[in-house]
Amino acid sequence: MTAAVDPSVRKRALFALFLVSAFNYIDRSILSILQIPIKADLGLSDTQMGALTGLSFALFYATLSLPVARLADRTSRRILVVASLAIWSAMTGVSGLAIGFGTLVFFRIGVAIGEAGSVPASVSLLADYYPPTHRATAMAAWGLALPVGLMLGYGATGWLASTIGWRLSFAVIGAAGLLLAPLALALIKEPSRGRFEAAGTRVGTVPLRAALVFLWREKAFRYVVLATMLHGFSQYAMMTWNAPFFTRSHDLSLQQVSLLMAALSGGGGAAGMFLGGFLADRLAIRDQRWRIWAMALTVGATVPVALVQYLVASTGLSIAMAAIAALLMIAYYGPVLAVTQSLVPAQMRAFSNAVLLLIFNLFGLGLGPWCTGMLCDLLVHQFGVGDNGLRYALSLSLMSSVAGAILFVHAARLYRVAMAREKPPEIPDPRPMFAAPVLGKG
Repeated sequence: MTAAVDPSVRKRALFALFLVSAFNYIDRSILSILQIPIKADLGLSDTQMGALTGLSFALFYATLSLPVARLADRTSRRILVVASLAIWSAMTGVSGLAIGFGTLVFFRIGVAIGEAGSVPASVSLLADYYPPTHRATAMAAWGLALPVGLMLGYGATGWLASTIGWRLSFAVIGAAGLLLAPLALALIKEPSRGRFEAAGTRVGTVPLRAALVFLWREKAFRYVVLATMLHGFSQYAMMTWNAPFFTRSHDLSLQQVSLLMAALSGGGGAAGMFLGGFLADRLAIRDQRWRIWAMALTVGATVPVALVQYLVASTGLSIAMAAIAALLMIAYYGPVLAVTQSLVPAQMRAFSNAVLLLIFNLFGLGLGPWCTGMLCDLLVHQFGVGDNGLRYALSLSLMSSVAGAILFVHAARLYRVAMAREKPPEIPDPRPMFAAPVLGKG
């Protein structure tokens, strides 16, 4: 029997988790705008900026999410969310003290350490607040924090940087996050784990090896994660380098480009985020595979739209295509969280989300901006393409989303098989996978 859920409690929790997640993306994204004055002030290359915005952050953010998610599966998730917020806000606040590439990397690692604990614990909380029939919509509503956070981060950062400089901008935004921490602690309550699971479903900590074996053997989970990873490469390349692209290729000022990025994220990104989850839930009433087919369609459609954005000479047309691309590239967010959470037992939800984030962020956030920056430097210095280097580097990065869309199509077939099971899959004994075969038996 499912325990009754007080609607006001889960709405307050969703609101608080939304605010925390919004600050997550504000603190993470401000460097995309501030890299313009930072690069000029500290004399950094595109390769260094790509490593700073991507690889150095992703290595710690992604790898630490696994042990923190294991902690979230056995301790208070609300405490982890609030503690994470306080840590990354403090490290953002002191980032303005950086004197070069090394110190900026150090502070960004601190932000990554803080942010590592927020998303897995938040997703696990939401899965215990909302039943499966409403989970994709709830995840998409929470996921709106991404475009809203980017919108606020881009818009506020451009104004702050122009008014008080990039160093004090870090301090102001970090302080705002610290002020949010006590409010979040008051609004989020800890729900019982697995409250919507079938009667008799075991809820408890799963041994690490058994959890990894389970996720590897769940083919639908594996292909969805791989498809998301490939699209993430293109997505983070676009999100990181769109602002410099418009300043270099279309001569927009810092304030103009910050307002443009805010509008793209808050308008196109928010619409895509919510519609992706809402339509996936509605279409899945007819066929559950639509939760994944919808992701394949939107990810695939992102490529031609973004190619037009990067290759046309017209500033107006490029901005219009950027708005459509912002909608399409993020529409997968709610459905992919709902799909992956539906494929695992309740006691593995935070951990499975951490695995998704680990792979997605190491390849997407870690390599997308960095490789695009290196490719841009290569095209400029070795092939003499001048200001068009970033234009061509971004266009080439989109090819990763083509492969992602293809894998989503394959994952849809596996998902239907997985969801047709009459009862939740059992956590396997991991030993047969790793143990050597015993000769002379059978």
